[in-house]
Amino acid sequence: FYGTASFRSHMCSSLKWRAEWDVDNLEEWEAPAVFEQYYPSGICGFDREGSPVIVLPFSGMDIWGMLHTVTKADLIKQTIRTVERHLALARSQASIHGHQASQLVAIIDMTDFNLRQYAWRPASELVIAMIQMYEANYPEILKACYIINVPKVFALAFSIVKNFLNDYTISKIQIFKAEPSKWGPALLRQIPAENLPQQYGGDMVDPDGDPRCPSKVPQGGKVPKSMYVRKSDRLASEGKDSYCSATVRKGEKLRLNYLAAQEGSFLKWGFYSDGHDIKFGVSSKDEEGRETVVVPVHRVECHKTEEVGTIECPTPATYTIIFDNSYSYLRNKKLHYSISITTPDSPDNSPEE
Repeated sequence: FYGTASFRSHMCSSLKWRAEWDVDNLEEWEAPAVFEQYYPSGICGFDREGSPVIVLPFSGMDIWGMLHTVTKADLIKQTIRTVERHLALARSQASIHGHQASQLVAIIDMTDFNLRQYAWRPASELVIAMIQMYEANYPEILKACYIINVPKVFALAFSIVKNFLNDYTISKIQIFKAEPSKWGPALLRQIPAENLPQQYGGDMVDPDGDPRCPSKVPQGGKVPKSMYVRKSDRLASEGKDSYCSATVRKGEKLRLNYLAAQEGSFLKWGFYSDGHDIKFGVSSKDEEGRETVVVPVHRVECHKTEEVGTIECPTPATYTIIFDNSYSYLRNKKLHYSISITTPDSPDNSPEE
């Protein structure tokens, strides 16, 4: 594989991704304060070969609260920065213990897992996007992954997630029900008791006796509504106060046309409403007058979180953004939107915030 055209293509894509997200400078990024207290996961210690052991108390991730407090891009940046820190520690361990310490071990605790919040489309799309990002840019960093205390509904969620995982990742995953008698010995075979929280069958406790070791493994928790940020305030703080506004009257549609004159341009959008959902879609008409549905018109809950997206424009064409309120006979919809066409070499071709 190494030295092949496929490998070179993968490396080019990954380097471009790192540049787009400014990965090498994320330590200088001033992250939103909510992550300090409510972003769960941490390193509890090292396995028997020196690899870092990550613990993720999954139910501590309040994805609904997070996405009402920060942007999707903030959450992705925080995740990238966390992974990069773990890998830096693994490299340091490898310099001491050898190559066998260069990968990561993960314990994902699914106690009290709530499928409902991940059935919310912005949350499910974000999770899938982050899985795809991980698979594309962090191949084969996983040494072992123990998913423990899984409830019955986990099988449904994993059947979806599994479609986005490669065979290598799947081969490293072991799944256990809420049966400590089974997952406990499996963890201890890999991780010394002195490096494993008592919560998971080890000997570690915090100075106050807490068996979860929250000083090493932040537990996350429900983000208080007092920390929620209004979309208009958040976008203004990000320099997005230049969004256009429009009211789509009940029973009507708003169509906005944008010309992509150069092959390989990008059409980008971001929008939200002051209340209630709206239907959204994109169509195109080429120089010959042929019309194509690019994004089928579908209902978007943009009153809950900002909807963002990007598509490539492979050939010159006029693209029509459609905001469809024809299904509503009672309510006008107040929209705020930013839509742009950028050329392939434009510096604006960076991740959506």
